[in-house]
Amino acid sequence: MNICFSAVQSIDLAVPEQSIPIQYYLRQPQRLIQALIDPRQVETLGNEHFRFKMRPLSFLSLSLQPTVDLRIWADADGVIHLESVNCEIRGIEYINQRFKLQLVGQLAPLQISSKTYLKGQANLQVQVDLPPPLALTPRPLLEATGNGLLRSVLLTIKQRLAYQLLADYCAWVAIQRREQIEIGPNGSSALLNPTGQ
Repeated sequence: MNICFSAVQSIDLAVPEQSIPIQYYLRQPQRLIQALIDPRQVETLGNEHFRFKMRPLSFLSLSLQPTVDLRIWADADGVIHLESVNCEIRGIEYINQRFKLQLVGQLAPLQISSKTYLKGQANLQVQVDLPPPLALTPRPLLEATGNGLLRSVLLTIKQRLAYQLLADYCAWVAIQRREQIEIGPNGSSALLNPTGQ
């Protein structure tokens, strides 16, 4: 039985005011992906490409562990784009050959009345041809279970975005400021030469 599951998650976050705008932080895909996803689950494949080994997902009698290759990049306006480029289900060859996952998302910094917000949306869709034993399960039950599973995946990412990404942004700003103080405005160490002259 061929079946399609889908979920959509929106986000609207107020960004804490910092001395360096969040647009500069968002230009670093490596840092972003590690703020969004547990670093132990991510392997860097290239400058914008990452492999994400998801935690095992229980779907009725099946336990699935998708490995998803992601591309994440920022455009000139500071908008972050995320898309899946490949997916593999390891250990269950029948499902792996009949499984398609598509993840598309974007996150944009917006200025509203001197406040910065991050607004975005992620769309996750899975298409799978289920093995014969599961094909006997009523379709509405399959769809409700599958859609609920995808919603929980997106909700986890949203929660990490709301807490981990903003905390990492604030930590990054603190590091940048500390480095500027230590190096000083003309390239000499301000710690050795507090006046910066």
